Amino acid sequence: MPQETLSIVTLIGEASLLVKAVMALLVAASVVSWVMIFQRSLYLSRAGDAVGSFEGQFWSGGQLDQLYSDIAGRSREGEPTSGIEHIFAAGYAEFVRLRERGGTAEAVAAGADRAMRIALGRERERLEKHLAFLASVASVSPYIGLFGTVWGIMNSFRGLAMVQQATLATVAPGISEALVATAMGLFAAIPAVLAFNRFAAQAEVIAGQYQTFSEEFSGLLHRQLHAQ
Repeated sequence: MPQETLSIVTLIGEASLLVKAVMALLVAASVVSWVMIFQRSLYLSRAGDAVGSFEGQFWSGGQLDQLYSDIAGRSREGEPTSGIEHIFAAGYAEFVRLRERGGTAEAVAAGADRAMRIALGRERERLEKHLAFLASVASVSPYIGLFGTVWGIMNSFRGLAMVQQATLATVAPGISEALVATAMGLFAAIPAVLAFNRFAAQAEVIAGQYQTFSEEFSGLLHRQLHAQ
C-alpha cells in the first residue's frame, strides 16, 4: 500500500503543469462539494424533523397567539427557527396585522396567503441551496478529468516521437498520469451525483410538506374569519 501511494504521488509530481492544474481543480471541487454535502445533509435532516415536531405542536389544540409568541421570542434571542415556523409566523403576523386594521375577511385572508407564499418561496430557496453547485460538479468533473487525460496522452505520444525505440516504459508514465486525472474527475463527480439526487428528492418532499401546511393553515384562518 505505501508503494502504491508513493507511485501515485510520484506520477502527480511528474505530471505536466496543465495536468497538475486540472488535478488541483478537481481536488478543490471535491473538497468543496463534500463540505456542502455534510452541510446540506445536516440542514435537510433538521428541517424534516422540525416539520413533524411543529405540526404536532400546532395541531395539539394550543393557542396560536402563544405559539407565535414562542417563535418570535426565540427568533429575537438568536435561537434557530425552522422553515415551517417561518411560514407560520409570516402568515399569522400578516393575519393579525390586517385584522387589527379592520380589513375585510377576504383582504385579511388574501394577505395571509400572500405572506405565506412569499415565505414558502424563501424556504424553498434555502432547501435547494448549493444543489446547483453539486449538479455542476457532477456534470463537469468527468469532462475536466478527461481533458487532463487527453492532454497527458498527447504529451506521451509527443515524447514517444522523440525516441528511437518505443517501449512500454517510455509511454507508461505519461499515460498513467493521464488516467489519474480521469480517476480524480470520477472521484469528484460520483459523490456529487449521489448527493444531488438524494438532496433534491429530500428538498422536494419537505417543500411539499411546507405547501401542505400552508394550505391547511390558510383554511384554518379562513374558518376563523368566517366564524367571526
